[in-house]
Amino acid sequence: MNPKPNSDTGHVSTAWLLIFAAWLLSAISTLGALFFGEVMEVPTCSLCWYQRIFMFPLAVILPLGLFPLDLKVIRYTLPLPLLGGLLAGFQLLLIEGVIPESIQPCSKGVPCSETFVEWFGFLTIPMMSIAAFSTIAVLLVAARFRGSQ
Repeated sequence: MNPKPNSDTGHVSTAWLLIFAAWLLSAISTLGALFFGEVMEVPTCSLCWYQRIFMFPLAVILPLGLFPLDLKVIRYTLPLPLLGGLLAGFQLLLIEGVIPESIQPCSKGVPCSETFVEWFGFLTIPMMSIAAFSTIAVLLVAARFRGSQ
């Protein structure tokens, strides 16, 4: 007769995998931002810099909570993708013209409302940023619930 696996270990390993997935996405996003800025020389607006401020620490802090697993890393990092996603949403609204030109924060230098990269006719950098921040936030919330069971 096989012993019944410990359900607590399963929840903890699932939480670990979810946090790992969040880290992997943040690392890919960080490398992507660096690639766009440094290799492709896409100009970086002020809102993009603020989004980077919220993304880059995730690539450093999340793996620190994995070895050994410390679920408190979720509490420390969850505000970062939430705030970064709000900034990315604001920038997307600027690009779409929903927010009037008078409110735009990028009055000097690179305009925040200009699209420099567009893939497949619709996918812009702010859209990719929203997708990354949202996915990271969902993964961290899921890890929080799986780890507390």
